[in-house]
Amino acid sequence: MGRALAVTRCTWPLLLASATLCGQQYKADKAGPPPPEVASGISQALDPKGFQITNGGDAYCELWLRVNLPSGARSNKQNVTLPNVTLPNIPQGALLGVIRFDGQGSDRRGQRIQPGVYTLRYGIMPMNGNHEGAAPQRDFLLLTPAAEDRDLNATPNLDALVAMSRKASRTPHPAVLSFWKADADSPGFSQQSDTDWVLQCKVGDIPIAIIVVGTSAS
Repeated sequence: MGRALAVTRCTWPLLLASATLCGQQYKADKAGPPPPEVASGISQALDPKGFQITNGGDAYCELWLRVNLPSGARSNKQNVTLPNVTLPNIPQGALLGVIRFDGQGSDRRGQRIQPGVYTLRYGIMPMNGNHEGAAPQRDFLLLTPAAEDRDLNATPNLDALVAMSRKASRTPHPAVLSFWKADADSPGFSQQSDTDWVLQCKVGDIPIAIIVVGTSAS
């Protein structure tokens, strides 16, 4: 069994970074409490101070991360090195947060995500040759409609998680956001390439990053 991991509340130095990306201007600020569509057990585990991402002044999405991660079987059960996995001690399938798209959203693959509320669970991209070049790391967050995901403590295996996430993408591929352990403790929201907007905060003492806006070229 893996030990419990603490998630500290994300700090907000000045998350008002903005720039123009393909004619779109993104900003980040504080969000309100978690949405009522989320199961009560899940909502209680989320930091009530989330992140609101806007595009040209219009709401794009809101995101809430957990205050504490559960203990459970780790993704790295045998304590062996997992190639290109930056967070091997997070349990496979663990719920890490919730995201709400206020209008039509998009995942890392450019798949359209319908407006609504989705859970975010941790998954590791398989090494089967189908995802080569998709990202430098194999850590991802998979989206599932909140109405279909009500158990805070569930840790579905990858096959089950992919099946759950297809309900968000409505395609044969799950809906995913790129997610990894960051190299430096630099909380904020910034444009880090021509296409990517990255949100950084901390999971316990570990800095993490999520590409909230951006599509992989692969």
